[in-house]
Amino acid sequence: MNNLIRIVAAIFLPPLGVFLTVGIGTDFWINLVLTFLGFIPGIIHAVWVIAKHDRG
Repeated sequence: MNNLIRIVAAIFLPPLGVFLTVGIGTDFWINLVLTFLGFIPGIIHAVWVIAKHDRG
């Protein structure tokens, strides 16, 4: 259930999904820049970060 909330957050506000997964760190800042450059790359990166941290 927690993963579902993070994925939904990543779709509507990608940096929030990353923040809920890893906090404020390198992945968060990368995602913030990607979201400013284009919303879709931010979503893709956020879902990737959530999936990466879900496995390990």
